[in-house]
Amino acid sequence: MISQRELIWRKAKSGIVLGVTGTVAFGGIGVWSGNEKFFEQFIAPILTFVDPEWSHRAAVNLARFHLQKRGILDDPPNLRANLGPLEVPNPIGIAAGFDKNAECISGLRRTGYGWVEIGSVTPIPQEGNAKPRVFRLPQDKAVLNRYGFNNDGHEQVYSRVQQFKSEHPGYIVGVNLGANKDSSNRISDYCKGIERFSDTADYFVINISSPNTPNLRDLQKSETLPELLQNVMLTRDSQTRRVPVFLKVAPDITDADIKSISKIVLSKETKVDGIIISNTTIKRDNLESDAKLTQESGGLSGKPLERTSTFLVAKFYSELKGQVPIIGVGGIWDGKDAFAKIQAGASAVQIYSVVAYKGLGVVNAMKKELSEILK
Repeated sequence: MISQRELIWRKAKSGIVLGVTGTVAFGGIGVWSGNEKFFEQFIAPILTFVDPEWSHRAAVNLARFHLQKRGILDDPPNLRANLGPLEVPNPIGIAAGFDKNAECISGLRRTGYGWVEIGSVTPIPQEGNAKPRVFRLPQDKAVLNRYGFNNDGHEQVYSRVQQFKSEHPGYIVGVNLGANKDSSNRISDYCKGIERFSDTADYFVINISSPNTPNLRDLQKSETLPELLQNVMLTRDSQTRRVPVFLKVAPDITDADIKSISKIVLSKETKVDGIIISNTTIKRDNLESDAKLTQESGGLSGKPLERTSTFLVAKFYSELKGQVPIIGVGGIWDGKDAFAKIQAGASAVQIYSVVAYKGLGVVNAMKKELSEILK
């Protein structure tokens, strides 16, 4: 005969199991649906207690195994955009850093992104910087990272990109190239990337603006940038396919830097096909999050970067006089933010940090809002 205490315990245990199961199911359905409001209100607060790098890995796997509801793939005509010589169905792509190793391009396409940029990829696989290396700053709607180009290297990433492109040849995939931390010739590293991916990439990004590889940003300087771009362009032009080359710049630059970079990328021997503005910032102005977090080393992305990056888009657009297409990146949280970048001179935009707060499906809400604004 079951005692009263045993009966109470069984009922309590059943209630706990039912409650946990219901909560997991509720959360799972919400994540699968791609509803950004659900994610923002219910999932994001829970993730504040979870290691941010683990969350990033979980999001990659969601896309990798198609555990996200299919998004809007039939985009309205008014969202069509150009990345230099390339046409995309909508102007909202996902920036490099999310899918570092080309593991989930198919899932990101399925979710509704106009295109995907993978990487940064270095010639030799590397672990990146020591953990912890990613931090959430929820009060500032920001993310701080010092990953340090952790990736599987050219060969493994190449095979994944090639496999995807064999199945979806018309979908645009950019390959963001980096240099190994201990490389003795960083310019050579970028050229190796062009040689390896030239038969499968739709465009290249020369990423010399990450703050997490020592002295990498020195390549942006007027004394070194021409040599880098000359070598990159000569390598690109010697390949069978003439793949467009974009340059990604840091937000922590002066007006003199803007003028210098603009002059270089417009010069005949070093003219690029596009410029991406911008990477993460090392500045920590007016942040409200815990000082222990804000003072961690690394690059800051998210909402605090929005105004700075939009201002830089406008500055570069004025200097380049429309001769070099611009992709705007930094702090885009909704369709209005995307439109602000376009108004400033961007041909298209990329998102990343907002995914940590609103989920991968946020792109569909952005597209709807942007389409309405454009109408």
